[in-house]
Amino acid sequence: MFQKKKINVHKKKENNTYIISNILPNHSNSMVLKKPKWLKIRLPSNLKKIDKIKNILKQNNLHSVCEEANCPNLSECFNQGTATFMILGSICTRKCPFCAVKKGRPLEVDSEEPKKIFQVTNKLNLKYVVLTAVSRDDLKDGGANHFAKCIYELRKKKNIKIEILVPDFRRKEKTALNIFTQYPPDVFNHNIENVPRLYTEVRPGASYINSLNLLHQFKKMCPDVPTKSGIMLGLGEKKKEIISVLKDLKSVGVSIITIGQYMQPSKYHLSVKKYITPSEFNEFKKIASSLGFVKVFCGPLVRSSYHAEQQYI
Repeated sequence: MFQKKKINVHKKKENNTYIISNILPNHSNSMVLKKPKWLKIRLPSNLKKIDKIKNILKQNNLHSVCEEANCPNLSECFNQGTATFMILGSICTRKCPFCAVKKGRPLEVDSEEPKKIFQVTNKLNLKYVVLTAVSRDDLKDGGANHFAKCIYELRKKKNIKIEILVPDFRRKEKTALNIFTQYPPDVFNHNIENVPRLYTEVRPGASYINSLNLLHQFKKMCPDVPTKSGIMLGLGEKKKEIISVLKDLKSVGVSIITIGQYMQPSKYHLSVKKYITPSEFNEFKKIASSLGFVKVFCGPLVRSSYHAEQQYI
């Protein structure tokens, strides 16, 4: 079990605001599991294309979760000319100990961001766009209206599909859902992340039941829009707990599920308790398929927005 220790806090000033970058106990003294061979990531073959996308995002002051969350699939997705936009800034108000995204006091919302995303989407000729965001507990609607503005702008492009990967909108769920019924995406995604027993460690400040309810209520309000969720393994969860989560997600109407391996971003984050083998992932895929999920994506490097277009198709 993860136990709280003395917190090492390092503050750095960025854009006139302080970001708390190291907010978690130092895990450098804990036993580090050696990464297995199936987790080796191939080096990108087209660095120019990756740099081009990074530069376009930087020039427009836009963020991608691919970079901010240290996604292991960044090179592959960028080489395919795709990216997941992270809106509402790059600083999160939550302190989830598994996440590499910066924590602290967020900056003001960029009102021009929806138009910038539309312009960059055209420039990159994207046909499938994923919008995600940091948690913004400081906003009255949790940022839902900004999501809606981005969806509104993107709908100006013909033949585009939009997936949103949303936070839990803690205590603002009704407001957020009412906004999304007016501006619905093509896929509504919210990650359950892990099993209820480990929630106080993995998602402090969040609620397993509230996350399930968010998915359930959206499905009731927009029954024709597919709902999606994701689980990361390797934090100490048991097989029967994972199966129980899958059953819960299916019971609230989730039709697309992603299951991947948790990887520790730094010594200041939760350590990996176990590396799940490819054969174990295959077993979970069979179990999820038998429960009735329409699409199941399982594997060590699978992430919520990894091959999102193929997941939708």
